[in-house]
Amino acid sequence: MKNILILLTTILISGTVWAQKEAEYTAEDESILSAIFEKLKDQRNKPVSELVVLVGKEFLGTPYVAHTLEVDKEQLVINLRELDCTTYAENCLAIARCIKSGNTTFDNYTNQLQKIRYRNGIIDGYPSRIHYFSDWIYENDKNGYVKDVSKPISNIQYPLEVNFMSKHPSSYKQLEGNTAFIEKMQTKEKEISSRKMYFIPKEEIKSFEPKLKEGDIIGLTTSVAGLDVTHVGILLRINGRIHLMHASSKAEEVVISENTLEDYLKNSSSATGIMVTRPM
Repeated sequence: MKNILILLTTILISGTVWAQKEAEYTAEDESILSAIFEKLKDQRNKPVSELVVLVGKEFLGTPYVAHTLEVDKEQLVINLRELDCTTYAENCLAIARCIKSGNTTFDNYTNQLQKIRYRNGIIDGYPSRIHYFSDWIYENDKNGYVKDVSKPISNIQYPLEVNFMSKHPSSYKQLEGNTAFIEKMQTKEKEISSRKMYFIPKEEIKSFEPKLKEGDIIGLTTSVAGLDVTHVGILLRINGRIHLMHASSKAEEVVISENTLEDYLKNSSSATGIMVTRPM
């Protein structure tokens, strides 16, 4: 069954506030989640970063599908059957946090995912979703879900200027023809661009590799004007070298890169380096 509506309640000391949370998912999504929880339930004592890796491996072979979040009405979309690079990383982090907490209910998972995906955990139209990965890092670091470790690792400032979405509204279903949403995105883009962010240039990856850890969630920075990051993945160490576990559009599924991260970046003409976050 598709398009199930769930209603959750929030209880406050001053009284009861009914907060409708709409979530689109299927019975298969529930089944996938339940199987992962059952398999990894005894791994709770591991650090969240290790749990992110274990959860990530459970999705190997899952088909890559873009734009799964683009529904007519902005709501929490749960799709564990099909993943893109960002939804893959978000779901791995949300599920890992549930396992670590010992609260492996479907409701807790939806709460975790919503807090990770939406600014302040509040769904209020398309602009409330965190669209730029540098903003995702900022918001999730602020909330204590990840730690932005790019600065302590490299201390190399990233030339951050984002405006791609507001300048190319026709590329986004919810922005095209929606002046109010475009203006909100412009305001948010200016705020994001005013921040100081850091990265590791791809030419420096090998020298900084010893400071990278398994389970780090990274964004591949780009030379594309107006964008900060064009791809997201999770780091693994294989035979002493860092590799990328990610939902790959080229492979059309979740894979572990055969090449090292260093070579993966070298083979990309638009990639300039990485921003690094560490699950907390």
